[in-house]
Amino acid sequence: MPHRNSVSMTALFVPEIKQLIALKQYSQVKQLISRIPSVDIADRWHNFTDQEKVLLFKLLGVRRSVEVFEFLKFEEQQFLLNNLANVELSQVLNEMASDDRANLFKDLPPKVIKKLFSLMKKEEVEDVRELMTYEDGTAGAVMTTDYIELQRDMTARHAILKLQDTLSFDNDLDISSIYITDEKHYLLGVVDLQDLIKAPPHMPIRDIMENTDFIKVDVNSPEEEVAQLFKRYDLIDAPVIDKSNKLIGVITVDDIIDVMERETTRDMYEVGKMTGGEGEIIRYATATVKELVSRRAGWLMFLLVFDFLTGTVLKTFQHTLSTVVSLVFFIPMLLDTGGNAGAQTSITVIRGLATGDVDFNTNVKRVVKLELTSSLMMGFIVGVVAFIRAVLLQGEILVAVVVGVTMFLIVLLAICTGMSLPLISKKLGLDPAVLAGPITTSVVDIIGLIIYFKVAQAILPVLR
Repeated sequence: MPHRNSVSMTALFVPEIKQLIALKQYSQVKQLISRIPSVDIADRWHNFTDQEKVLLFKLLGVRRSVEVFEFLKFEEQQFLLNNLANVELSQVLNEMASDDRANLFKDLPPKVIKKLFSLMKKEEVEDVRELMTYEDGTAGAVMTTDYIELQRDMTARHAILKLQDTLSFDNDLDISSIYITDEKHYLLGVVDLQDLIKAPPHMPIRDIMENTDFIKVDVNSPEEEVAQLFKRYDLIDAPVIDKSNKLIGVITVDDIIDVMERETTRDMYEVGKMTGGEGEIIRYATATVKELVSRRAGWLMFLLVFDFLTGTVLKTFQHTLSTVVSLVFFIPMLLDTGGNAGAQTSITVIRGLATGDVDFNTNVKRVVKLELTSSLMMGFIVGVVAFIRAVLLQGEILVAVVVGVTMFLIVLLAICTGMSLPLISKKLGLDPAVLAGPITTSVVDIIGLIIYFKVAQAILPVLR
């Protein structure tokens, strides 16, 4: 709620900022934007013209401009890179967080990268080049190289003095954990900042440091596994190591929240029969018709092919339908209920796979048993309800029996499909949300119709 209110307030400030810029009252603009959080300025950045954007960026000051720049979409960042003076670019690039800077450079053309490298400090260039070597989706791609390490033979007092010497007052580096290494930077342990402050001045660091065996992350670990580690141990940050246990970076919780948000967004879109788009949120404030069509049309066309099969099934059993016309009345009810049951199950299993609650090595058999048992119970419940509805609507007991039995079988089919497709996808190394989410309903529709007409032919004497 506080964020929503702040965004609303920022929206109210936009006309005032634009008016002050038009009147060239820049000191008042600077005073006004100093009260607005950086993330909210970035959120409303699209409301300003190109000239206003450049001017606003200059009025923000170095520290605030870096913060706003990190929150902007890539297209807006690229615009500023093309329109700012070299001095301003140099300040922004050298002050950016190392992981945000590496993400920016990965999407830039080689010529632009070469130009920007010429404006940066040598050590920052080397840092970017190293971070850009790590594959997207791994711990190395989301880690930062901005961290502090201490040696275990230091005293608590010596360690605090080193922190004060290393960090300036306006430094944006967030420290909650300090990692302990030897002279070759091999990870030995971790010290919580609060423990360090509370420790007696002459207590050696080795006496207050803790083990990192359960929280350290291999640089090539998938980011989803890192997210699970943060969730399991309630971490604020975690050390990143190479194969030799050398400390090479740190992952902070704000980066992991971004990972979780992307994963959740991507899964939500894919289950909803849309292209995940690497987890990029569709924002109506900046969305285009082209973006909406490109994210949706592909799956619609793909699933339309499945729906062709539904028409084929209906045509195959047209004699059955023409003989017992009342069977048509219950098709929407049967297929919709089956689709809903399948969607419920697939979403539950996909979510379980994403959070680690469903694991092939520990509990997949229990998951299958639970879903199968629940499918029998739910199939029976909705089958009875469907039978009663058919009796009340049509008054023919045998037709009602067909509807009730079919409902039972379709729910059983839907739950089994919604459970098995995500598990099979995961086993094959595919994204469960991509395959299982959109296809479950279509599979249930096609096979459900076949079941319906086969049950009708088996029970109704007129169809034998």
